Amino acid sequence: MKILHTSDWHLTRYLYRQKRDEEFERFLDWLADTIEKENIAALIVSGDIFDTTTPGNYARTLYYRFLAKVATNSCCRNIVIVAGNHDSPSFLNAPSHILEALNVFVIAAADKDNPEKEVLSLKDENGKVEAIVCAVPYLRERDIRASEAGETLTDKEQALVQGIQAHYKSVYEIADQRRKKIKKESGAKIPVIATGHLFAAGGKTADGDGVRELYIGSLGHVSSSIFPSGIDYAALGHLHIPQSVGGNELIRYSGSPIPMSFGEGKQEKSVVIVDFDAEKAPDVKLLPVPVFQRLERIKGKRDDIRAAIGELKAEECSIWLEIEYTGKEIVHDLKEEIEELVEGSELRILRIVNRQLIDRVMSPKHENETLDDLDEKDVFQRCMDVHEVPAEQQKMLMGLFEEILYKIENPEDSI
Repeated sequence: MKILHTSDWHLTRYLYRQKRDEEFERFLDWLADTIEKENIAALIVSGDIFDTTTPGNYARTLYYRFLAKVATNSCCRNIVIVAGNHDSPSFLNAPSHILEALNVFVIAAADKDNPEKEVLSLKDENGKVEAIVCAVPYLRERDIRASEAGETLTDKEQALVQGIQAHYKSVYEIADQRRKKIKKESGAKIPVIATGHLFAAGGKTADGDGVRELYIGSLGHVSSSIFPSGIDYAALGHLHIPQSVGGNELIRYSGSPIPMSFGEGKQEKSVVIVDFDAEKAPDVKLLPVPVFQRLERIKGKRDDIRAAIGELKAEECSIWLEIEYTGKEIVHDLKEEIEELVEGSELRILRIVNRQLIDRVMSPKHENETLDDLDEKDVFQRCMDVHEVPAEQQKMLMGLFEEILYKIENPEDSI
């Protein structure tokens, strides 16, 4: 049988306030087509289906429409979905009984008192078990350990890792018992697949990808040793760069299917296809995901930026840009200049970083001054000074700024 492993869709994710609905829709359409083309028997999604615990209507529609299409109109016999740290367990779990009728199995939260709930037997078209999944979701600290008074940071780290390892051990033991029973009754060799949404020690991340530490600092970073040796494949989520853990190709992150930041813009995104054969080791293949929206980061001096934009305009295709000006000359009208350069093209500017202007605005006025020493009004005042706003206008603008701050801090008074 063949499974397809993916994760970290982050439906509803914005990129600098830019909606990405079209990218998500095109990815899910591609994924449905790929499942059929590759003759996939089971789909495994290892967490962070949504980017927020309260996804909007459009994201929900994409999600349920995809599940219905794959479950009822494809070769895929089973779908396994586990929650990530971005997902709402209650939201994912709400329709789980209805989805189960379509062989869509949702595990939204761990149950330390009943680990058997996380052990799924996936059946073929004849009703025979063809794989067993230890469907472990994101493990919240309360799921795996109880805090103790007086414990040190080292004690806490050891307890977290031990708790994660103990949870996998208890779930795997149930799965292994089922596998042995099937082997005894029919002689069939059944693979055991584990899921996980966690941070592997030494795992690679990308600048601006939004990957959060799951606990405090490096607490809870795990090695491949937390997975029982009898597991045939571990389908992981949380890190957005496709990678194996500890050099073991059978313990893998699929990575996010679309770039979550400009730092990921040059990565080749992928899903993982694993082919299980009773007579040999699982075959792992990374299948590249098409680029649905090109991202480009331009960094340099004024002339460098002009030249790069000119080259991209000549390509006559849709490109989203992040631009960072690093020249020494302070340019006040950089935004207006760049917007004029891209006018009439398919280039869209999502972010402009004027490093010199930022450094000038935020430069300390006395020794040892830091950003923590400034409040919002101090920063706004320095912006006006740097932009040489006339003194007679500054008082009026500061008054308007203070009014905005008040409305933000007191939203009930704005109703």
